[in-house]
Amino acid sequence: MRVLEQVKPTLPKNVIVNLTNNSATKIKDNLLDLQNNMISSMLLVIICVVLMLGIRTGLLVGLSIPISFLIGILFLGGIGVGINMVVLFGLILAVGMLVDGAIVITEYADKRMTEGASRKDAYAEASSRMAISVIASTVTTLIAFSPLLFWPGVIGEFMKYLPLTVICVLTASLLVALVFIPVIGAIVGKAGATSDTEKELVIATENGHYDKLTGYMKYYYNILNWAIKRPWKVIIGIVAMLFVSFFLYGIFGVGVEFFPETEPDFLNINVHGRGNLSIEEKSKFIGEVEKRVISMPYFKEVYSRTGARSYNAAEDVIGYIQVELKDWQTRPRSDIIVKEMEEKLKDVSGVILEVGKEKKGPVSGKPIEVLISATADNQALIDKGYSYIMKAMDDIGGFVNREDTLSLPGIQWKLQVNQAQAAKFGVSISSIGNIVQMMTRGATVSSYRPSDSDDELDIVVRFPKSFRALDMLDNLYVVTAYGNSVPISSFMTIIPEPKVTMVQRIDGKRVIKISSDVAIGEFAAEKVSALKKYMEKNPLPTGVNITFKGQDEDSQENSSFLGVAFISAIFFMGFVLLLQFNSFYSTFMILFSILLSTIGVILGLIIMRDPFSIVMTGLAVVSLAGVVVNNNIVLIDAFDEIKKKVSDPVDAVIRTGLQRLRPVYLTTTTTILGMVPMALKLNIDFMNAKITIGAPSMDMWATFSKSMIFGLGFATILTLVVTPCMLLVGVRMRAKFRVWWENRVAQKNSTGANNQ
Repeated sequence: MRVLEQVKPTLPKNVIVNLTNNSATKIKDNLLDLQNNMISSMLLVIICVVLMLGIRTGLLVGLSIPISFLIGILFLGGIGVGINMVVLFGLILAVGMLVDGAIVITEYADKRMTEGASRKDAYAEASSRMAISVIASTVTTLIAFSPLLFWPGVIGEFMKYLPLTVICVLTASLLVALVFIPVIGAIVGKAGATSDTEKELVIATENGHYDKLTGYMKYYYNILNWAIKRPWKVIIGIVAMLFVSFFLYGIFGVGVEFFPETEPDFLNINVHGRGNLSIEEKSKFIGEVEKRVISMPYFKEVYSRTGARSYNAAEDVIGYIQVELKDWQTRPRSDIIVKEMEEKLKDVSGVILEVGKEKKGPVSGKPIEVLISATADNQALIDKGYSYIMKAMDDIGGFVNREDTLSLPGIQWKLQVNQAQAAKFGVSISSIGNIVQMMTRGATVSSYRPSDSDDELDIVVRFPKSFRALDMLDNLYVVTAYGNSVPISSFMTIIPEPKVTMVQRIDGKRVIKISSDVAIGEFAAEKVSALKKYMEKNPLPTGVNITFKGQDEDSQENSSFLGVAFISAIFFMGFVLLLQFNSFYSTFMILFSILLSTIGVILGLIIMRDPFSIVMTGLAVVSLAGVVVNNNIVLIDAFDEIKKKVSDPVDAVIRTGLQRLRPVYLTTTTTILGMVPMALKLNIDFMNAKITIGAPSMDMWATFSKSMIFGLGFATILTLVVTPCMLLVGVRMRAKFRVWWENRVAQKNSTGANNQ
């Protein structure tokens, strides 16, 4: 842009230069939107912890956010990663998670100061007592994100910055929680719970005086007390809910998509035309389309190109028009504009118009690609397969803007020489070729290098234009070896054949590729599934092979990777949990809660009417694995300590739930609040005092954010209600097993004594 401003004064008066497709401005706007969201998330999280923990403790926790960001960004810079859209979203995702450790430390110190300990002793005890829990919860979160570093393909190259950012920032937050927060807290810390009521609640949860509970503590106690009286019913009910949620999604779910569709900045129009059109005729068609497009009020710039095809476009594309849309706040959504444009262009005769939206993010090309091949590269069978697939798409419906790699209809003339007959006349194949070239593209007779050039120029001789018709071939004569001239028709036959302009081979096989978009409101995954079912009911012609590429192939590759990443994360997290708790049952409880948290994701998709995104929803499920573990670790660790002091397991479970209620819902709430602005597509521009909703820069991340919010919200219920029930069941099962084992040992000893 600066170069353009410098050049403009030097241009002639009649020359106008405009800057179009300015990607720098769009990138800047997108980064600014994400930056505003990051600031909004930070403020929401800090306000939340201040309200819950008091001003001094809340600001102490809030201080961990900028310190962790600073250290994390230094880590990223050290490995050569700059700031981009994915990095900024990684910071937004991490905002709520990086305060978890600080909350656990400060909440424990806050409780100890409320009981009368000095702030120095309180923070020293908190850092030593909760260090293992904070380290374990952070490490398990890092483990959940680590497999994503090995994400393959284009999607992996695009998304790898997310796990990198989260890992760097969370590692920094661990250092801050265990070192910076205790040191600063020992200097300026103060108990947040200063009122007599809050002190009484802390003492009541410590001593089991449940009749003194008030407010939200009393409501939670009633729910927890009801649940642990029927623990098996609660556990069986939540497991049944897992299966019911998937069943409901099968009935009420919107569908499955590969990657979220984003609002584009450009619309593209491919103009398809058949026939031997001159450049003037092509330009006339493009001009007609361009004139109608310009009359619409939604565009900044309209750029058209006649003749040259764009990359990977169909062979019959005679021109291309790109329209730059106005700012998203001043126009309707692109789906509405596309429908209006198609209606405006539907009566343009002589050409076929294909209106498409710009693809953003890591996806490119049309979502559906079908490769048709046949045994032994039999072209007749390939043509049958082509007709079969086109009919299937017509019967199913919803396939729009179809393209293929078939050669354009036409005739090519093959000159077949009878070599034996030509030999009788003493005529060579090369001499025949030279004389034919005189009528077509011309024969090179010499070369010439001008004095001002380093390259030689060919000197080509060709017949006049009036002698270049096809019927003139019969009038061509060639000089024989004997010095006489004979007509080439004496030994050459002209044979018409179908014109072949391109032969495409993939993996050594000759193929035809059919590419297609899907109608607005449809999903590529559903259309591919419908095609496969159609093929099951209507068998393919024998010898024809069909391969699905495009999003179907990408979906399978990425869903397989995310599945492996999820299982790998579960395995390594289980290993860490075993080291911490030395209990298979405790490890099972925590890992099982990860699986149950998917209930919230599925219900969220149903409620919000969002499709299941292979990439974004799958990524959210893997990310949840690390976040959900944290609260369960803190809860189970507290239970293991409390049951050493309290003999009654029911009382121990209730005390555990009440004492860990505030840190559990606080850590979850901060993570959820960090995602809220992105999920609502809410953008608060602090510099310009402006609020907008629905910015296109957030389309890509909204599905992920909503999945995380619903998953975490449901996981909190699991942690505070279902996990205590499982703890109680575990204690009772161990007690029964111990009694059974002692009775068995006693019985063996008794039998042995009798035998003696």
